[in-house]
Amino acid sequence: MTNKIYTKESLIKKLKEIRETGWIESGRHGNHGGVGNTIEDLLGIEENNLPIPNAAEWELKCQRLNTSSLTTLFHMEPSPTALKFVPSILLPKYGWAHKEAGKKYPNNERSFRQTISAVSSSDRGFKVVVDKKDQKVLISFDFSLVSDKHKSWLESVKKNVGIAELSTQPYWGFQDLFHKAGTKLHNCFFIGVEVEKRDGKEFFKYSKIMKLSNFSLDRFIAAIEMGDVLVDFDARTGHNHGTKFRFRNSRLHELYDDVEVI
Repeated sequence: MTNKIYTKESLIKKLKEIRETGWIESGRHGNHGGVGNTIEDLLGIEENNLPIPNAAEWELKCQRLNTSSLTTLFHMEPSPTALKFVPSILLPKYGWAHKEAGKKYPNNERSFRQTISAVSSSDRGFKVVVDKKDQKVLISFDFSLVSDKHKSWLESVKKNVGIAELSTQPYWGFQDLFHKAGTKLHNCFFIGVEVEKRDGKEFFKYSKIMKLSNFSLDRFIAAIEMGDVLVDFDARTGHNHGTKFRFRNSRLHELYDDVEVI
């Protein structure tokens, strides 16, 4: 495929034409990413490559509307990075037996997999804390908030390391987060997509178009405080799948200072 070249104005014109077309059959059946792939086909561009001259910082982002699913904003391991916090501390000291231990994985396979919010603690007592004074986002542990169903796990934590607050709390500095987010959350054309199934086939309506620019650290931190940005740990003994910052789908525009509805 030869990439077409767009100006911002001609891209907006083409996106409006696609919106006015109404329902469009997915060009990638069976592919959850079909909303993005289909519009890339309609625009005549290659994946993740928006050809606007002198505007390499712009991206095209498509997300399904009316879904509670989370979208990954970026991966970022906590500080102090030298400690390799997830595989060296959280997994061996606060992990639990993997559900596939002794089956798919060895008998001693452990898991530390959970999505953590600043609004309420997870059922294992972990919570995100925003410390504005020290400009950090931290992970906190409170044994009193552990669910009764995890009593035996709490006993193992007590034996391993004790049940006080984490002696060293994993954290992310505000400026580190802003830098990381800035490399991932470029200015973008955000397309909100309605999805409908007909006879086992997906159809898309590209109904919501916004131009988003100037990612805001203040808005990002506020979204963490409100529980709209969550921290997702996904590690097991054999592999750390990475720590992710995830966001409630279809609300990406809330992270930018400049929002233009097309």
